[in-house]
Parts: sequence; structure tokens; C-alpha cells
Amino acid sequence: MDRDWYVIKNIETVDSPSIALYSENLKHNINKMVDLINGDMDRLMPHIKTNKMPKVLEQMLAAGISNFKASTIPEAEIAAEAGATSVLIAHQLVGPKVDRFLSLSNHFPNTAFSTIVDNIDSAELLNSKAREKEACISIYIDINNGMDRSGIEIGPGLDELMDYLKICKSLSFKGLHAYDGHLRDVDFTVRKEKIEKGVKDVETYLEALKPDYPLAKIICGGTPSFTSHLLEETRITSPGTCVLWDWGYGDKLSEQNFKPAAILVTRIISKPTKGIITVDLGHKSVAAENPINKRVKFLNLDNYELLSQSEEHGVIKVEEWSKFKVGDILYGIPYHICPTINLHDEVSVIENGKKVDAWEITARKRKLKF
Repeated sequence: MDRDWYVIKNIETVDSPSIALYSENLKHNINKMVDLINGDMDRLMPHIKTNKMPKVLEQMLAAGISNFKASTIPEAEIAAEAGATSVLIAHQLVGPKVDRFLSLSNHFPNTAFSTIVDNIDSAELLNSKAREKEACISIYIDINNGMDRSGIEIGPGLDELMDYLKICKSLSFKGLHAYDGHLRDVDFTVRKEKIEKGVKDVETYLEALKPDYPLAKIICGGTPSFTSHLLEETRITSPGTCVLWDWGYGDKLSEQNFKPAAILVTRIISKPTKGIITVDLGHKSVAAENPINKRVKFLNLDNYELLSQSEEHGVIKVEEWSKFKVGDILYGIPYHICPTINLHDEVSVIENGKKVDAWEITARKRKLKF
């Protein structure tokens, strides 16, 4: 990749702070996912939460990817609108979301929707709501295999849940869902060993269910574990970040040769004192859940330190202060692209070094039609 590949020739047409989407790198990443899975599209279920854009989904569908995972109703909605074959909402539905899910499913009969449960109360709610609508909800049981964020541990509680599902006539059990996003070791051998240890009992449990549920599947992991799970042909994989890529995974997942496709564009807006420049990249424009030194890596700036951020300002300590001017452009790779995308309304689409279009980040909204 050329050292200055990110430079936008008609940068005067790109506002800041904003995100530029580089179409060549996006296509590379989509094709790379397909290549890694050896074209077995039934085993590829990318997560929409990273990109949230109908235009990106269109490109994925054009590449033969038709099954998706989502976290929100709007993410599932844009996938169905684009023509997805199936969408799993891998976020346990509570409150009004159950009715919204049923309305969404009814509106898009050509898309097979499913969701997750990890307790009897949620199963009971889904079953009763589906029965009222004379519908049937496809569900996966969410398994806690070590992350301790959601899911049910393998044991007596899971056995009770499986037994309860047998009387839920409006629920259709499709398999198990296990997310291991906490396993991010830089050394792939170490990471893979931990991933396989974490999923072993899940696979054993699924195998025991096969006499009653011969078609049951296991949906595994995210981007960090993608290169491990893809080696096992019985697993459905769910990478997401790799579609756009970011600095965080770029440093950790060296075996995954994806390219940064979403770059932050920011401008210098002040030089308040010697050695200090201020840019218009505050924590309203880049994910701020990490420490200040792990939020953005500037591509065209050397020997710098991001000192602080407020809502609309980023304060940077630099060398050669005199060479910078107010209005100068900086390009940066976000450490975590998923929440960063969610802070913006649209991206500037860059082809052959020029802005050619703008795509809406539609599913950053909490509600669309449903």
C-alpha cells in the first residue's frame, strides 16, 4: 500500500470532522472474508454493527454474502431492505423490542429472522407474544463461554431452558450462539488455543442435542476469533470489524490481512500556544471508551501526543510547530471503528483518491420504520 494512499485529492469537498470510506479497501475486505471462508457462504454471517450502511450491505450481497448478524432492530431492518436471506439479532429482546421484532418479521417475509434467549422468562415472553400474533420465532440459545457479558453457562440451568423450549410451540430452536470477543491475544497460536478451549463444551452440548435437533447449528465469535472458527467446517462465523478495519485490531490480529477502509478526517482549527495544535476531532467524533492514547492514530503526523479531548476539540502536542497552519488536514485511523461510525451521519466515499459520493449511516438511528 502506498505511503500516502489515504490523501484525498479534492479534500476541499470533505467536511471535518468526518469519516472517509475508501471503496478499494472496502472491496478488498469483503472479498478477503469470502476467500478466508473458501466461498462457503452458509458459514459466513457478518455483523452489521460495524458499518450500519445499506450501501455497504449492497456490496456484501453482491459478493454473495446473504446472512447477517445484528445488534439492533434498525440494523436488521436495513439488511432485510437490502435483500438479506437471514438476520440474527444477537441481542436479547426486552420491552417493546419484542413487538418491533414481530412487526419487522411480518413486513419482510422473504428474510428469515431469528434472535437469542438465555433464560426461561425471555423464552416465555417471546413465546406468548408470538402466539398472540400467530407467528413462530426462530431462536438460538446464547451461551456464556467465558466472556461473562451475556448468555447462560452450560449446566443445569441450560438443561432446564432446553426442557422449557419443548413446550414453547411458538418458538423454533435453531442452535447455539457463543461470542468470545474477550479473547484477543496478539499471538494467534495462544488466541486459538483459548478460543478452542472455550468452545469445546459448547460443541459437545450441541452434539448431544442432535438426535432431537439434527439441523441445529453453532454461531461463533466475532472478528478476533474469525480465523480460528473458520477452520472448523461445522461452525458459522460472525466477523464484523474486518469490513472496515481499525487500528486496534490491526495491531492485534496480524494474521488477518484486512485494510483500513474508514479514515477520520480532521482539520487544525487553532495553534493556541507553542508546541500545541488543536483539531476539530473531539470525543463526539471518535470513540472515547479507551484511554486518550488509544483513540486515533494519525497517518500524516509524526512525533505527536494527543493530550486531551473535549466535545469538539482535540489538543495535540507536536514537534516543528511552526510548519503547521490552521486549516491543515490530518488523517487518522480510529482505534475502535464500530462506535466511531455510530457518531457520524454519513461517510464520504473515496475512489481513486477523490470523493465521489456520500453514504448515509442509516442504522445509527435507534428507530427507523419498526
